[in-house]
Amino acid sequence: MAQVLFGVLGPVTAEGRDGPIALKGPRHRAVLARLIVARRRVVPVGRLVADLWTEDPPPSGAVGAVQTFVAALRRALEPDRPPRTPARLLVTDGPGYALRAGPDAVDAWRFETAVGEAAKLPPAQALRRLDEALELWRGPAYADFAQEEWVRGERARLAELRLRSVERRAEAQLAVGLAADAVPDLDAHLADHPWREDAWRLLALALYRTGRQGDALAVLRRARSTLVEQLGLDPGPGLRRLEADMLAQDPAIDGTAGPTEAAAQLWTRAAAAYDRTVAAGARARLETTVGLLRDLAVTGGGGLTAAREHRLAAITAAEEFGDPELTGRVIGAFDVPAIWTRGDDPELARRIVAAAERTLAALPPPDGRGTYDAVRCRLLATVAVEMRGSHSSRGPQAAGRAETIARRLDDPALLAFALNGTFMQSFTRAGLAPRRSEIGAELVELGARHGLVTFEVLGRLIRLQAYGALGDFAAADTHAAAADRLAARHELPLVGVFTQWYGALRLSASGDLAGARSAYERAATGLPDAGMPGLTHGILPLALLSLHFTSPHSSDGPRVPPREAVDLRADWGPYRPWITPLASLAAGDHSAALRALHALPEPPHDLLYEACCCLEATAALALADRAALTRVRERLLPASAELAGAGSGLLTLGPVAGYLTAIDATLRG
Repeated sequence: MAQVLFGVLGPVTAEGRDGPIALKGPRHRAVLARLIVARRRVVPVGRLVADLWTEDPPPSGAVGAVQTFVAALRRALEPDRPPRTPARLLVTDGPGYALRAGPDAVDAWRFETAVGEAAKLPPAQALRRLDEALELWRGPAYADFAQEEWVRGERARLAELRLRSVERRAEAQLAVGLAADAVPDLDAHLADHPWREDAWRLLALALYRTGRQGDALAVLRRARSTLVEQLGLDPGPGLRRLEADMLAQDPAIDGTAGPTEAAAQLWTRAAAAYDRTVAAGARARLETTVGLLRDLAVTGGGGLTAAREHRLAAITAAEEFGDPELTGRVIGAFDVPAIWTRGDDPELARRIVAAAERTLAALPPPDGRGTYDAVRCRLLATVAVEMRGSHSSRGPQAAGRAETIARRLDDPALLAFALNGTFMQSFTRAGLAPRRSEIGAELVELGARHGLVTFEVLGRLIRLQAYGALGDFAAADTHAAAADRLAARHELPLVGVFTQWYGALRLSASGDLAGARSAYERAATGLPDAGMPGLTHGILPLALLSLHFTSPHSSDGPRVPPREAVDLRADWGPYRPWITPLASLAAGDHSAALRALHALPEPPHDLLYEACCCLEATAALALADRAALTRVRERLLPASAELAGAGSGLLTLGPVAGYLTAIDATLRG
């Protein structure tokens, strides 16, 4: 059953897979709203009658009318439900009715969840979460039932929570140095809610921190006047203390005493000193620049994009010196841990690999004393990382040589980078999750022992993926939680992208398909800002399609998904070739499906290798193509104990064994 989404933060609405659902008249909407207010609990028919009719006693046909409204709502909400089968959403339970909507199905419930999560997050993350929460509001809660007694308490509760959220958002803006951005929103907030004392305090503080001390003091005077005239109350201690601090110009309120501002000032002074001391164009600048780019990349989003943009320029500048050792250090200094096996910029990767190979060829040969071994190791590890997903044997060869050198040199940071290359080249065939788990375990141990935090996080994420492939979600959960803790402590926002998607995978694997769909859609909203197009393109449609393969009917063997699930108008990104045969089959065009199946290449050697093989197997089974089935069986056989796709930590198409069983049955037949 496709999840229906309900809106009550504004007029009451319902939306299904195909768009808005018509809810007929106001009494139908009232019944739905009353059941949402009950939050999945049963509302007796008598209570519904009393709430919907103000007459005492109510009309004699009121009970029958409620039953009619419920029947009409059921038809609207579950249009595909076969006749005489029990309703699964709007259910009859004992003396009344209940709406068994999922925890993410009502915008007000999602709003409350987001606000609760924001309260536990650092300011920058809390600000993003509160923005998402407040965007859910389309108007006053239950706007079309403002006069009804049965909704008054819920409306008041949600309204107060929204007002507090606006103020918490302003607090977060102040905490991250966005005082100027907070001013207009607080002004508008106070125009409608002038009794909100905390909002007056925040507005005055925001003005003060933008250098408008006179305006800040004027706001405090206006607050005093408003509170006295409208409520007969003097300002509370918070406002009085803030006014005294402003008059005394107390540094504690100027927004520069906190660790974030202090760090920013230190950075500015150090950068200025560096500019004065180090001559423009000096070699030291290049290595320092790459170190900066490396640190920028782990911030994600714009930082990662900017790092990619400038990395090749640094390498090109280094090559102009004609010093292969310097060039090797510049190329190898960008040891940013990589977890996703599809590159974000294939052309950039190709050019970096070419530069690394030129530099390797230009280095003096090994002299037995290890003079250039560390540089050579970093260059080889770079080649291995940048050639991720390739079918070339050069990537695994480079990874093996880098790891050998790093172990001989006994350098933990060097070994961690080399192991990242080894991980990226551990997809040469299906079924290598146990090997990747070993790599992850060594990275966790190295990182924890030597303070290599980003590589410890990498190890945690690798083990999360590996345990997902092996179906050991309890172990994967442990690594997801550890990665989140490290990310929060060390400001590594990209980690949350992967752990949030893992949460959606967990719901899918547990059979909560409606919850997984909502979780995937929520997780996808953060991808455009993550700076990882190699991950972003095509992943949401593929994740939603994967739910078809984990639905209850999948136990009967792989089936061609319905037409809407493989709509080629969606952004399938690099996965489109494996969707095309299924789309043709869903449309009934077997000839086109056969042509598309025969045109399929071997999938890239990456985290979704087994998933693509299983999509190919599904099409080949439907077409009974023995050659394709034989080929895909050989590829999948080493992963017979794994969950297809779950090694990505993002999605799964179910047990590989199920596909092999279906293939064997067809080949025997």
